[in-house]
Amino acid sequence: MRISMTHPTTHAVKQTKIGFSWTTFFFGFFPALLRGDWKWALIIAVLQIGTGTFTWGISIGLISIIFAFVYNRLYINELINHGFAPSDQASADALRAKNFLH
Repeated sequence: MRISMTHPTTHAVKQTKIGFSWTTFFFGFFPALLRGDWKWALIIAVLQIGTGTFTWGISIGLISIIFAFVYNRLYINELINHGFAPSDQASADALRAKNFLH
């Protein structure tokens, strides 16, 4: 399910999915990089490159699988911590159903 979040002062709108991140699964740290999520892009890249050099690249796939399950949750939590709020009632309901909002 896609949700839309808006920052109240800058009126910036971010859209993202809730749940499994297929883009992170296939492309590693690039989705975080393209979203402007520099912190998680750097963390994922360092983990993939750092561990991949010692395991001949095997751990890159493992790290992509792990972050595919958690990255969208991390990204949404970062948006909420930076002041973003749901843009519409459907997004708010979806975030409440997945325990992002109380």
